[in-house]
Amino acid sequence: MKKNELVQKSYEIAKERYAAIGVDVDATLEKLQKIQISIHCWQADDVTGFENLGNLGGGGIQATGNYPGKARNIDELRADIEKVQTLVGGKHRLNLHEIYGDFGGKVVDRDEVEPSHFTSWMQWAKEKDLKLDFNSTSFGHPKSGDLTLANPDKSIRDFWIEHTKRCRAISEEMGKFQNDPCIMNIWVHDGSKDITVNRYLYRSLLENSLDQIFAKEYKNMKDCIESKLFGIALESYTVGSHDFYLGYGAKKQKMVTLDMGHFHLTESVADKISSLLIFTPEIMLHVSRAVRWDSDHVVLLNDETIDLAKEIVRADALDKVHIGLDFFDASINRIGAYAIGIRSTQKAFLQGLLEPIAKLREYEANGQYFERLALLEEAKGLPWNAVWDYFCLKNNIAVGEDYIGEIQQYEKDVTSKR
Repeated sequence: MKKNELVQKSYEIAKERYAAIGVDVDATLEKLQKIQISIHCWQADDVTGFENLGNLGGGGIQATGNYPGKARNIDELRADIEKVQTLVGGKHRLNLHEIYGDFGGKVVDRDEVEPSHFTSWMQWAKEKDLKLDFNSTSFGHPKSGDLTLANPDKSIRDFWIEHTKRCRAISEEMGKFQNDPCIMNIWVHDGSKDITVNRYLYRSLLENSLDQIFAKEYKNMKDCIESKLFGIALESYTVGSHDFYLGYGAKKQKMVTLDMGHFHLTESVADKISSLLIFTPEIMLHVSRAVRWDSDHVVLLNDETIDLAKEIVRADALDKVHIGLDFFDASINRIGAYAIGIRSTQKAFLQGLLEPIAKLREYEANGQYFERLALLEEAKGLPWNAVWDYFCLKNNIAVGEDYIGEIQQYEKDVTSKR
């Protein structure tokens, strides 16, 4: 029997098995098809970007490894993203950092950036059926240092305020062009390597900077603010902590970005979803994988990713939670990293969508906690992977491990020649 026929047959069996516990698998696949993942552009080139300022690195950013074939320019990065699109089902988004502008070989400092520097990105994304999201970039610049928006030096602080204002204006133009809101994320690395006695001062400055940045209202973009536990070489203190942005987001009704690598390893990011949704309008996710520290490893189908996806589905929050990826592994094939991360995230949400939630809620409402726990356990062993294979088949993408060969061929034909 051919593989496609096996996939079809397995899917029909899985449908019956899930129907027995009240799950409509066809409806589940329709929901999975609509889930958009914001794919981060920086995995393709190790967070280098296309500026001519001389990216200094630093600011809590460190891509490790030197696997050959990274994208060296806009054309190569776009080619890589186009390849990634052939490996994953559904229609997705592309998340750009400001340093990835089309600067045409000219020196454009970050307080001078304009929407025109992203016109070609907008046009390309429309051709490739991608929506764009955006980020300001505070790291890797002569004026980055340890503090940007929280810097006591007004001239440096004003430089980054202007940069971030311009990034919001760019996001507005992106949203207008694509007729879909562009989500713009603000993450700054500001902090201290060792003990500071000015915690309150820096957070007051950051609040004031954000107030200035958000003073202008836009209709075609959405703001989100991202916290962090600590940064590389800034281990003792982070100005933009989770507590800070949680308070600011609730007060100003801004989206808070939850990066799975920006918390203590024993914290549950899944548990934060319901609390945030009560006090803020929406949530932005950066799905990542921390290993002992915020090392931005490739997303896997592990307990943390599954728990996060299940909680979002259980909260009926798919329309309120925006899903993005954030990892940069330069030690392995970069296209392979994308494929593993995106497919693993989709698999996690598929498992969440396949939960017999109606029956589980009924058990819980009736105080039938044994039954609830038993069904949760039994659901783990149901043939979700047969449903996943059929999703891939329907989307005309590689089923199972077949995508490995496709990536190897792309490496042979394209990336190995860079």
